[in-house]
This record gives sequence, C-alpha cells and structure tokens, in this order.
Amino acid sequence: MIEMKLKSPPNLVSESLDRKNQLFVNADNGFWAIVNKQNMLTNQKTLTSFYGKVKNRCREELNRFRFSAKLSAIYIDPTDRCNAHCPYCYVPAKIRSKGRSMTEAELESVLKKIAEHFQSQKKKPVIIFHASEPLLVKDILFKAIEKYEDRFYFGIQTNALLLEKSDVDFIKKHGVSIGISLDAADEGINNRLRVGGKQGGNYQNAVQAIEWFRGYEGLNVITTMTKFNIRKLPELVRFLHKKEVRCVLINPVRLTQENSRRLKPDENEMAKYFLKAVDTALKCTIKSGRKIIVGSFSNTVIAIIAPTARRLMCDISPCGGGRCFFTITASGEMIPCGEFIGLDGFSGGNIFRDSIPKAMQSSAFKAVRGRWVEKISDCNVCLYRNICGAPCPAELHALGNMNQRAIFCEFYKKVIQYAFRLIAQGKEKYVLREEGLKNLRYEYCF
Repeated sequence: MIEMKLKSPPNLVSESLDRKNQLFVNADNGFWAIVNKQNMLTNQKTLTSFYGKVKNRCREELNRFRFSAKLSAIYIDPTDRCNAHCPYCYVPAKIRSKGRSMTEAELESVLKKIAEHFQSQKKKPVIIFHASEPLLVKDILFKAIEKYEDRFYFGIQTNALLLEKSDVDFIKKHGVSIGISLDAADEGINNRLRVGGKQGGNYQNAVQAIEWFRGYEGLNVITTMTKFNIRKLPELVRFLHKKEVRCVLINPVRLTQENSRRLKPDENEMAKYFLKAVDTALKCTIKSGRKIIVGSFSNTVIAIIAPTARRLMCDISPCGGGRCFFTITASGEMIPCGEFIGLDGFSGGNIFRDSIPKAMQSSAFKAVRGRWVEKISDCNVCLYRNICGAPCPAELHALGNMNQRAIFCEFYKKVIQYAFRLIAQGKEKYVLREEGLKNLRYEYCF
C-alpha cells in the first residue's frame, strides 16, 4: 500500500487506526469518523461536507450531557462497618472497624427525604446500597426495599460473605440489581485480595452466590485490577461465562488510600491482560451465542458510539460525582462519591438536617463538578479527553492535585484505541448489553 500524507478536514484530528482505516476525531464535540485509506481522497471530501452539517448539534448534545445531566442515583452506605479487610479498600480501616450503622428509623427518614426530592420526576431514581458491607444490616435494607420498591430501583453491592439463599430469593423477587465482588477464578489469588470470612476470603461465598444467581439479569460481578490478579483476567472471564454471568465490571484499583498504592499494577501489563479479557469475552459470546460483556469496556464503546447514553459516569468530564449521583454515609454526610470517604472537605451537608438541593449547591460538590479536562495539562490537548474523562478526582486529590491527568492515562488510551478498532471491524454488537443495542439508532452516518 502506498502511504499518503493525509490532511485532516478543518477541526478534525487524524490518526492511523490500523493498516486499512484512518480515524478522524473532534475531541470537543465527540464527532468521529473511520475512513478507508484506499478511498481516502473521495471520502475526505464527503466527510468534510458532512461534518460541517452536524458539528454544532454534536457539540450541543455533548455539552448538555456534560453540564446539564440531572441527579438520577444516590448511593447509600447504611453501615460504615465491614466484615472483610480488602487491602485496597477506599474506606479507611478505622472507619470500617469502628464506624456506625444506620438505624431502621434513620434509613426510613433518608429514603423518605429522597423520595420527596424526586416526587415530581417521572423516571424512578436509583438507590444503591454500597460500602462498606451493606448486608451487615440486611434486615433493615430488605424492609426498606419492600416499602419503597414502587418509588426506586434498588441495587446492592456486596462481598457475599453474609448472603444466604433466602436473601437471593428476596432479591430476585423484587428485581434488585446485585453486584458481587470477585477478583479471580483462583481461590488463593482472590482471597489474597478479598480478605475475610471463615475461609480467609470471600471466594467460596461469592462463587456460591453467583451459582444461586445463575442467569439472573440483575447480576454483575465486580473485579478490581491489581498487580496480583491482572494476568488471570481472561481465566476469570471464561469461569464467569460458564456460570452464565452476563456482565463483569473490571476496574483499575483506585489509589485513594495509601495501602492500595502498593498494589498498583504496571500500566502496560494491565492494558495487555484487560484487553485479553475483552477478547476472551468476545470469543465466548460468538462461540456460544450466550453473551458475556466486560461492562467497563462496553461503557468505553458506548462513550464513542453514543456518548450521551453511557451508564458509568466516571469516564466523562466533569464526572458524575456530585452531579448525577452522590453518596450518603452511615452518619448522614452527603459526599460527591464514595471515593471521597476519609478525605477532608468534601461534605455537602448532612441528610438528617440539610436538604438535597443544599448539598448539590455546596462548595464540595461544585469543586468536583468544576473539574473539566479542558483545565488539565495534557488532557486539554488529548484526542480522547471526552471519552476518558481523566478519572478519578478523589484519587487524584488524595495524591495531591485533583486537576492532573489520570494515574492510568496510558491504560485508558490503549483501551479507547482498541475500542475504535473493534468498531471499525463491526464487532461492537458483541460487547454491548442487549437492552442497550435495542435502544440504539443511527443519528449520523455519512
């Protein structure tokens, strides 16, 4: 093939995607196009004309999503305490061991206040019971779910150490989403990272729970990438596919707390094995006809092909913390995101005495909403800045400066580039949720 020196249309940046395809992107409005290199000159003229017609609409839609998206989810930590001792936990050990739990009356007052705040909205908001280990107070959680299931969609994130078959039956009956923590298909590796329980870790409990939930649409498995488990990610995907798990979220370890920094993996190695896990999921899906997706990668693909439809709000700038969601701690503090637990200066008020609108307009929430990639050196010239979003502000604040590029910047770049190549091959349908695919339609196509 003869290499040509390619000139990008005005306001579009170009880079080679692979031997066959050239990528054109405008980072500010989210517009992109993949052009076959063999017909480059003809396609460039068409692209230039088409881009001129849609660029303003693209910018308006992306800016509306970035700066006008409304509060739609609230994380509630009904207890500070945890029955595990994961070495990378973002909740400080002192809080996990000596913190408080909400009473039934307190949780009732919180949910009542949230329901009143959302009463004028047609769409039901999401309530997720989260860190540390919410099933330590499962009795009051289940009562709350029964009472408020007509007003909220509920989810629970758990290490499964306390999960019983009767709990699973309840969760299925009420359509509650469930996230189960599992870091490896190998018991020894998993239990080194997910420490706790009679067996020294949560492996047996988590695997039993996954079996109980076999085929359940509301099940997600949550995996944290560290230097100890990244090489085993493809094996984990195969294991979960056999268990009929439909979605696994594989996320980089957050370095908010000092202990977690000792587990930081090599970035290139993390990208290598993460993408091998994505490939494994793709192959399992195509071969069996039964889909398993890597949810964090799926969100990257969605961030490219349908930017305003993405579900995980960590990879947009400003991030979803203090904007689309926030966290209520067991003591009632309203903070932009659970990652800010243990960090000073990020309380937007207390739910037991303050209103939700007051929290949303607090200086703590505004500080997180005011972190834009355009203000960050390196990010402000990056082609992928509104696909990646430079996460995570809490992690970066803990490391000295919220307004710096992401710790795993190169990892995110490699994942985004791989996503573009997969889209060029027409394989995006294999890595997206079925319900998401049904709701997608072409807005622009040249």
